[in-house]
Amino acid sequence: MKVKRIGVLTGGGDAPGLNPAIKGLVYRASDHGISVIGLYDGWRSLLDPPLETWPLDRETVRRWDRDGGTNLGSSRTNPFKAPNEAGERVDRSDEVIKNMEKLGLDALVACGGEDTLGVAARLTQKGVPVVGVPKTIDKDLAGTDYTLGFDTALRNVTEIIEWSRNPAGSHGWVQVIEVMGRHAGHLAFWSGVAGQADLILIPEHPFSYAKVFALLRERMGDPNRLTRDPRRPRYSVIVVAEGAYAEDGQIVTLDDRQDAFGHARLGGIGEILARKIREETPYDARSAAIGHPQRGGHPSPIDRIMGLSFGARAADAIAAGDFGKMVSARGIAPSFELSLVDLGIVVGNLNTLDVARYYDTERYHAKNLGM
Repeated sequence: MKVKRIGVLTGGGDAPGLNPAIKGLVYRASDHGISVIGLYDGWRSLLDPPLETWPLDRETVRRWDRDGGTNLGSSRTNPFKAPNEAGERVDRSDEVIKNMEKLGLDALVACGGEDTLGVAARLTQKGVPVVGVPKTIDKDLAGTDYTLGFDTALRNVTEIIEWSRNPAGSHGWVQVIEVMGRHAGHLAFWSGVAGQADLILIPEHPFSYAKVFALLRERMGDPNRLTRDPRRPRYSVIVVAEGAYAEDGQIVTLDDRQDAFGHARLGGIGEILARKIREETPYDARSAAIGHPQRGGHPSPIDRIMGLSFGARAADAIAAGDFGKMVSARGIAPSFELSLVDLGIVVGNLNTLDVARYYDTERYHAKNLGM
């Protein structure tokens, strides 16, 4: 089949690197004589009329590599569990196929994380020609060493950790910083290493409140001492992933609602930890849940390079008729080796932090990395 016209969409949470990926796709696709149509708001674009599209050419996307977020918009729509006119969640995946035909699309490029690419994998089984581009600041996708958005989020969170030291040190309190990371602690861990946080709590290893309190006492000593020891710090910084939980507890959620993929909204573990520190230790504590700004801002150089590279590789795969695949990066940034892996590899699999290699489960921070 000669591919002449393709659609591209971005699903799930926005991430720096998506716009560079779209630019890389459009530029390389034009080399192959393939036109690209932007689809608004993820999988929703192929379900709800009117079908909003944006013809993309080199001039349109020329400056997109400088933009954070996604210029095509996004959503957490699941075509296999989408609301119908009665408000019931049903399988509407056949509408995706029909609407692709209406738009004259020969193939799709889906940029997203485990949910967006999980939909792509299921559509592949129904005969839809799809190529995936990995995106998530959690860096938890199986089959690749890099996902778009991670490096920029790492930069952002590291800066916030550094900025938090000033008020914490001035007032002598414990600063708890809650960052994203549902199942994987890559962002919390590596930002904690870069920002030299005193404790790092991740989803891969349940923590003990008693142990946290003991480590704080070991670092900060008696807050009521009459004379200050300049060699002993008066403050601490703790980085905690939103999916981290205590040994005697469970993952903390904001409410009981779930999205179309069955995910609850995580958040609140940072405030709970800060409150327990205030109640059960002699130290004052503050919490800051960074939220969505941690994935904001302009893409880092790594995310620009990887976005352009991922997009171009996706266009090559489509031109070669190599569907049902996700672009994968192996190696060390920015000179990754790109390849293609089956989309099915992302379904039910996660790339979590190698606790045995990197994480000190007794000290709750990095081992052999200067901490």
